[in-house]
Amino acid sequence: MQDAGTASLFPMPDCYGFVLEEATIDQMQLAMTQGRLTSQQLVLCYLQRIHQTNVYIDVLMQLNPDVMEIAAKLDAERRDGKVRGRLHGIPFMVKDNIATEDKMETTAGSWALLGNIVPRDAFVVARLRQAGAVLFGKATLSEWADMRSNNYSEGYSPRGGQCRSPYNLTVNPGGSSSGSASAVGANAMAFTLGTETDGSVINPAERNAVVGIKPTVGLTSRAGVIPESEHQDSVGIFARTVRDATYVLDVIYGIDSRDNYTSAQQGKTPKGGYAQFLTTKDALKNSTFGLPWKSFWALADAEQQQKLVELVKLIESAGATIINGTELPDFQTIVSPNGWNWDFGTTRGFPNESEFTVVKVDFYNNIRTYLSELKNTNIRSLEDIVQYNFDNDGSEGGNPWPLGNPAFFSGQDSFLASLATKGIRDATYFQALSFCQRSTREGGIDAALRYDGKQLSGLLVPPDVGQTYQIAAQAGYPMVTVPAGTHSNTGMPFGLAIMQTAFAEAELVRWASAIEDLQMSTQTPLRRTLPRWFGYQQRNIPINNL
Repeated sequence: MQDAGTASLFPMPDCYGFVLEEATIDQMQLAMTQGRLTSQQLVLCYLQRIHQTNVYIDVLMQLNPDVMEIAAKLDAERRDGKVRGRLHGIPFMVKDNIATEDKMETTAGSWALLGNIVPRDAFVVARLRQAGAVLFGKATLSEWADMRSNNYSEGYSPRGGQCRSPYNLTVNPGGSSSGSASAVGANAMAFTLGTETDGSVINPAERNAVVGIKPTVGLTSRAGVIPESEHQDSVGIFARTVRDATYVLDVIYGIDSRDNYTSAQQGKTPKGGYAQFLTTKDALKNSTFGLPWKSFWALADAEQQQKLVELVKLIESAGATIINGTELPDFQTIVSPNGWNWDFGTTRGFPNESEFTVVKVDFYNNIRTYLSELKNTNIRSLEDIVQYNFDNDGSEGGNPWPLGNPAFFSGQDSFLASLATKGIRDATYFQALSFCQRSTREGGIDAALRYDGKQLSGLLVPPDVGQTYQIAAQAGYPMVTVPAGTHSNTGMPFGLAIMQTAFAEAELVRWASAIEDLQMSTQTPLRRTLPRWFGYQQRNIPINNL
């Protein structure tokens, strides 16, 4: 109790003499190469950490019963001189909407899909297995990746319970990839995968003081991922360093015949992968960043503004050129002044300019396609899911509170909105799709990146302002966030993010790694710090949306 409110409240268990807390993938690999650590021991150490913390933060949905067998096989390969790559023997988790053809479930946190049998590993999972990474288990999430409700408890699912941030267990942990981010933030996993339709990688990453990379739509295959919108879904990465996240990105990106959107990356990805672009603070001398102040920065709270401006000044002192006022030309139309709102077009009176107009139609069609490949389930359509939720109201919250489940205050209103479309791609749908993409691409991010005839290195933005990742989501463009400090009143972290154009992940890796190196070499407090476990004895549902 004397350690309450400090990082010492949940001290890391000993890991056979290896310091696992904040350990990087390179450090783990070196220890295994030198024979000081095995993959099996690494799994056991993370299992200890999960046992110590999961009852509080609820990040693990399901442990892979084969994890020790997998680690043993990879240890044997290492003893025989075969090391598959940088991820050989490294444990990881995936969000519970990413399919694994093994003894684990893939349910998006819903009881409705319990027992279903997927046809194959998701493409990204297959890639990680081939690279020698050790699948530890499934991470918790906001049920159905936040598609089901408009007013809900972020990080909650009926199967997984309420995921919480180790920084403050009473407030919104970020989502929908909540468990993926919290696990890495709590040093309970080396790295994890999550998915994003609109913010579900960047938001939980920055709220758990970890690095989050949300790739361009089409860089990472969505095959085998429970879908939301084919136009915006992307598989992303959580890690404690940019280097670690980049190692994972190098394994999971690529063209996949089961996801035709990945064909767009042809000729747009670097030969040899993205790790070659990792750099140091010295690279900042050749950088020029824009600050879209009116578009995004003005919407951040005062403390974040003050601390992030301090960090920007540090970046400037390292040689970067900072240009304020690099606005998105259409920001007054496309950026909600009142927080994240994926139906902002409809709020303005123009459903044919709304992201949700597109997403609710896409979901109806995309989920039917995904369900059609499953075995051992009667759930085949959105109609079936909605009915299941009504039939199991107490657990699944089909009806709004005070009926149903307090975690789903508005019931399943987003599902019902999607159901009402019947998946019909009408004129309003196509107008909305065209508007959202045009206004956020050439009328948005691309225009802001071109300043005075020159291309900027990136747009620096405060990702705790949800409208940042919302614009990137509609464009299908990539983002990266790095930890940048914590709020004094809640203890919750926030990040500094970089926005870029399509398939510009090399630029994101270059500049995010340079900024991270600057943070670490100067030991500024505006960087990743350990969680302090505020509110660790509280169990509020719904979570406080602060």
